[in-house]
Amino acid sequence: MNSTKITKILIANRGEITLRIIRSCKEMGIKTVAVFSEADRLAPHVRAADEAICVGAPPSSESYLRGDKIIEAAKTTGAEAIHPGYGFLSENADFARKVKEAGLIFIAPSPEAIEVMGSKLAAKNAVSKYDIPMVPGINHAVEDIAEAKKEAAQIGYPILVKASAGGGGKGMRVVEKEEEFEEQMKRAVSEAQSAFGDGAVFIEKYIGSPRHIEIQILGDMHGNILYLFERECSIQRRHQKVVEEAPSAVVNEKMRKAMGKAAVNVAKACNYYGAGTVEFIVDENLDFYFLEMNTRLQVEHPITEQITGIDLVKEQIKIAEGKEISFKQEDLKINGHSIEVRVYAEDPANNFLPNVGKVVEYDTPKGLGIRVDDGFEQGMEVPIFYDSMIAKLITFGANREEAMDRMIRAIDEYKISGIQTTLPFCKFVMKHEAFRSGNFSTKFVENHFKPEYLDAQTSKEEEEIAVAIVNQLLEKGKKKNITISNSAEKNNSTGMSDWRKKRSMF
Repeated sequence: MNSTKITKILIANRGEITLRIIRSCKEMGIKTVAVFSEADRLAPHVRAADEAICVGAPPSSESYLRGDKIIEAAKTTGAEAIHPGYGFLSENADFARKVKEAGLIFIAPSPEAIEVMGSKLAAKNAVSKYDIPMVPGINHAVEDIAEAKKEAAQIGYPILVKASAGGGGKGMRVVEKEEEFEEQMKRAVSEAQSAFGDGAVFIEKYIGSPRHIEIQILGDMHGNILYLFERECSIQRRHQKVVEEAPSAVVNEKMRKAMGKAAVNVAKACNYYGAGTVEFIVDENLDFYFLEMNTRLQVEHPITEQITGIDLVKEQIKIAEGKEISFKQEDLKINGHSIEVRVYAEDPANNFLPNVGKVVEYDTPKGLGIRVDDGFEQGMEVPIFYDSMIAKLITFGANREEAMDRMIRAIDEYKISGIQTTLPFCKFVMKHEAFRSGNFSTKFVENHFKPEYLDAQTSKEEEEIAVAIVNQLLEKGKKKNITISNSAEKNNSTGMSDWRKKRSMF
């Protein structure tokens, strides 16, 4: 296969992922085109690109999801290729086909691979010819409730009713006992139909306290497929990830190789090329089972980059140009440990509900081993139209303990006001014994977190800071013969309350 040099790429996305792709393109000497909705007209990713073009009104259905406008923008600006980032159109097989039909390069896997892996049932059937561990269950869609109930009885309760299309926990229902089955299946079908336009569901054994561990893979158009080790993604809320780390605290070398081999076989099952992620669930015995494949760059890809030293976006572009992967499996090594926390505009003290508004103060942490992938600036509004993630905070250390401690320091230095964020929750995770020991599952929030724990942690830290400030004032007062009131000296409730109100002044 002859390689094609890409000189200009249109990025069909917004925010932090667009900025991240632009940086790699600049290092490769590739020009970039940003697209934006009217809500993002002044956004950093628009200014960072060499060119920018508006594709519609703020709602994503009128802008970032308009494949026709995005393809037209690529042609108008002379871009040879489109990078979809993640979300929006990144896993849309129909869009991928239209990009190719327009004579453009899609920096992603083939439409056929996207289509197969976009359906959990199709994916299960595709990988069935390989020796890949699967969760006990049925590999076909079920519609008849009586038939489905028989299948569930054979599998054994508790079982999981899952939507074949989509993800994010939608169309997924746990059924503990037979008498609950009919109602829960109807709900799963309804949710799946509403969320994905496809009510197909299937049934599998429910694994009660699993870990969510995924393998990063890279494949080229010459048949080479490699795995770039694992990421632990078990800290979640509403079945969506909040904290990720690489490598996992529980995966040993033998398990890593077995999971890597399984991930490579999943990719082979659909003739995969490009960057992708094979997701597994891992039970309490550390037995792993294939869950699904995400046919795109993942939000958490930076932690893999940190421990391998490989720029995944650059590799995607080279693969799209038709080049072979320039390194072998044996060349890859894990160096150190990396953790990523997602900074969402959400209130963890209020069931992680979105908390949009104006970002009054915004200052990112600095220093050794800290990386911030963001798309926000001070004074910007968090739009109501898109995902609530405003940044990714990544730390790297020589080992897991250093990466965790560095993350605590980085969170303390991250200044965001005007909105609530998930940073206090992420700090709670970093300090919790279950996380620090590596003994946790996807039920971390359910088992260990209560909103009042954040208040208790914050109050203690505020008290320590207040005492330190009062001590400093006392010392200065002695030198200048100034008297500090007993209420402040003793740090009573009134003094603490006043101090909290004035904290932003210090």
